Amino acid sequence: MNKISVLGSINLDSTLHINHIPLPGETIHVTKKTAAAGGKGANQAVAAQRSGAEVSFIGAVGRDYGGKFMLTTMKNEGINLTRVLIKENIDTGTATIMLDEKGQNSILVDAGANAEVTPDQIDDAEESIKNSDYIIAQFETPIDATIEAFKIAKKNGVVTILNPAPATKVSDALLAVTDIIAPNETESALITGIEVNNEENMLKTAEYFKQKGVNTTLITLGERGVFYANGTHHALVPAHKVKAVDTTGAGDTFIGALTAILKKDLSNIEKAISYGQKASSITVQTLGAMPSIPTKDKVEEVYGKEF
Repeated sequence: MNKISVLGSINLDSTLHINHIPLPGETIHVTKKTAAAGGKGANQAVAAQRSGAEVSFIGAVGRDYGGKFMLTTMKNEGINLTRVLIKENIDTGTATIMLDEKGQNSILVDAGANAEVTPDQIDDAEESIKNSDYIIAQFETPIDATIEAFKIAKKNGVVTILNPAPATKVSDALLAVTDIIAPNETESALITGIEVNNEENMLKTAEYFKQKGVNTTLITLGERGVFYANGTHHALVPAHKVKAVDTTGAGDTFIGALTAILKKDLSNIEKAISYGQKASSITVQTLGAMPSIPTKDKVEEVYGKEF
């Protein structure tokens, strides 16, 4: 069983169901409104836990309804919340998701308490990080906290996984302590300036990250699959074609599920990528982020036992 620390966001999601994503200046009607647990960090933690990992979470919520709801939800999943702080005088993070009829989305995030995670909080969580096999982080909590967490991890042989989302530039200081980077194609192009429209450019992207200190690159390419390169091997692992209802949480499911079964020497990386994609393909067929994340039993029920 992999032990995973997740440093990341905890959000209460509100989904607005609409016919299409509005154009600038356009007013449209909402056909339905739903609420669910979410946040990139929380989604990844739940995905890993449901795929058999032992997960500890580092983050923050407010002392409000959203915080209470999220902590109860995550506790019921079996996630260790010892290192989640409850902040006074600030709300729990929220995400407002515009979801169209084709399952595509646009998301507005209010960081709330997620922005209050500090390097001091990371230092207090050092034992938890040291006792992990992996630590996963994204960009919905402060970068200085992520750098501190990854430095602790690297000193203790813990594999660091960076999901650079939402898309932004990445500091060399963070890349220097990142073992695996997992952007989507848009995020990858923004970070490197290289469009990932062919294999040559994907290899150039992997080399860019390699020069910054990142040994393994994974680029999620939507319907095309996932490209990976680790210096000795590279391949495009095909996606599993399904009819998407809601793509919210698909990438988070992929990251969490993959990490749950990935061996520390990465010897099963292609199988782990395939498993992550299978889990993600199930997620997009149901509404909501966290509620749609499958268990390992569900993945095996749909696709068979291969792992």
